[in-house]
Amino acid sequence: MVTLRLHRRLAAAALVCAAATPTTSSHARNDPVDTPVSPELVIVVEAPRDISLWTAAGSGSTISGADIQRTRPTHANELFGRLPGTWISRGDGQESLTAIRSPVLTGAGACGAFLFMEDGIPIRPAGFCNVNNLFELNFAQAARVEVARGPAGGLYGANALHGAINVISPRPGPRPLMFELETGPDDTAIGQVSYGTQHWRLDAQGQSTSGYRDAADLGEQKLGLGHLTDIGRWQVESHLSASNLNQETAGFIFGKNAYRDAALRRDNPNPEAYRDASSLRMRSAWRAAVGEHSVLSVTPYARWSRMDFLQHFLPGQPTEENGQRSAGVILDLRQPLGNGGEWRWGAAGEYAKGFLQEVQAGPVTEGSAFLKATRPAGVHYDFEVASRMAALWHAIDLPLDDAQHWHLLHSLRAERLDYDYDNQTLTGNTRDDGTSCTFGGCLFNRPADRTDHFNNLAGRVGLRYGAAATGQWHGAYSVAFRPPQVTELYRLQRGQSMADLASERLSGVELGYRRAWSEAQISLTAFGMRKTHFIFTDAAGFNVSDGRTKHFGLETEASWRPARRHELHLSASLARHRYAFNRAASGGEIIKKGNEIDTAPPFMANARWLYQPRRDLTLELEGIRMGPYYLDPANTARYSGHSLLNLRADWATSAKTTLFARITNLTDRNYAERADLAFGNYRYFPGLPRRLFVGIEWTP
Repeated sequence: MVTLRLHRRLAAAALVCAAATPTTSSHARNDPVDTPVSPELVIVVEAPRDISLWTAAGSGSTISGADIQRTRPTHANELFGRLPGTWISRGDGQESLTAIRSPVLTGAGACGAFLFMEDGIPIRPAGFCNVNNLFELNFAQAARVEVARGPAGGLYGANALHGAINVISPRPGPRPLMFELETGPDDTAIGQVSYGTQHWRLDAQGQSTSGYRDAADLGEQKLGLGHLTDIGRWQVESHLSASNLNQETAGFIFGKNAYRDAALRRDNPNPEAYRDASSLRMRSAWRAAVGEHSVLSVTPYARWSRMDFLQHFLPGQPTEENGQRSAGVILDLRQPLGNGGEWRWGAAGEYAKGFLQEVQAGPVTEGSAFLKATRPAGVHYDFEVASRMAALWHAIDLPLDDAQHWHLLHSLRAERLDYDYDNQTLTGNTRDDGTSCTFGGCLFNRPADRTDHFNNLAGRVGLRYGAAATGQWHGAYSVAFRPPQVTELYRLQRGQSMADLASERLSGVELGYRRAWSEAQISLTAFGMRKTHFIFTDAAGFNVSDGRTKHFGLETEASWRPARRHELHLSASLARHRYAFNRAASGGEIIKKGNEIDTAPPFMANARWLYQPRRDLTLELEGIRMGPYYLDPANTARYSGHSLLNLRADWATSAKTTLFARITNLTDRNYAERADLAFGNYRYFPGLPRRLFVGIEWTP
């Protein structure tokens, strides 16, 4: 009999998490059930490249299934604020922008700065990013969600620049059929169903709402289907994920402090806007013992996505349709070393083919003569891109002394990405019929067919001392990369027939300490990072990669159980994100060295009090603080920040039924989910007022 067990550091991390997570509540039912299919093989490997490899000498956090179930998030913003240095800025509907140990990034250079994964596999191929990618993930029914903060490219590859989010799907295992229904304001209805057997797992959810703002209806559906079996010597775990989103989009409201105006908060300046998106992902992880102690994992996967939306934020409001088909494989070999060490190495390869079309239905009817002439109706862009990615990587955890107090941790990844761009319409900056625009040409430029290649190295070297139970220190130096994305290379403006872009590079150092007691735990991390080849759009409308930024700060997570029925949790970050160069940028913005990057709150915090007055009743009070931040690179305008309270309650009325309720924005504050200043205009996504949701969870 061959039994492959968790490495001791994974077991220690699990014990620390268990000490901070309530076990008396029924909400832990979404956590994975590790049920071996065969008595001859027990492989405790949840997913390829899980976050344990990163947290050994890096800042990583996990949101448990119990916390997810208690939060019942309808948007990623409601969940990820529980972690330090992490902010998912909420747009309208399911739209979002991400910040992990970084500003909220917008425009060129923003898309692809964070890696989104499901069970250790990126949900999009490298180069085909979407800033709103999180709506494809079923985090509301996840077994857990993992976040790596800081440059993590040495383990995860392209786009893990500022960090990575990994959503872990529930594993097959016995679970009763469960239904959940929830209702709330604006005709909101949310439904979930879950069911598991020894070999199968089903999770599905859907929601529908007319939206708080005018003409902002939304409907979405998500499905997860898992299967676990043995085929010969292999344990095979397969999973299918699907998502669909149909959204009527509400844009920014305009005017200084417009979010405080009751009428404007509900206003939708763009009732014609919409976003329709669908995705499908399949993977099959084959794991087997190799020799006496090693585990080999071979994971082929395939992905498909398509999106159609109105670019209501541009003059002429062109529509964009994009999509991708991709397939790949990840190889992962885990080998134990003498004296408690571990070495993992692997390879990855994938092929993708994507397309993008931008079409403007009619002429621009408002604005200057220049605007009308340079944005004609018709096809603006129509191209396909085939990409190929190949990578080799390794990660080692090597004890340096017999007592295993000191560990050396090192990871390295070499990756090559090739693009083969094929223009499907006329080359140049003409109209789609070949005629020229006045005022020197049309705004958009379509480059000729070409190929591009990017070779990148990323890695990390770190030291760890001690154990969490007695106090553990870690220090690390990490480097990550982000290759130019397809839209930055081939969706150009006039005057730029080729974007000569380099991969963005982020290097960082961090020093951290963590300690766990029987009733408390704490972690503290100090970091400093420097980004080079920062991609942005300059004053001439060119995509360039000669920017530089600096980032430094402190992060903390803490939990304490002062009494049997009480738990206190805190996460907070204090950081500065600054420009390190001078330049005139698009939209008349002036970047000045030393200025704070816009939409980069220096202070963010989340505090929660969990109270269980009876075994069948759980209450949670959550406080959120968003500090002030600048709205423009010149640092001439600020948003004053906000503080919010949320209240949640769960009551298990019987073994089969749980009633729950939640009140968001308990004190009914007027606030902005995101504030911005562009082209001289203050712009806001208004926050939602106080809202009550109630529901029932039933296990027949």
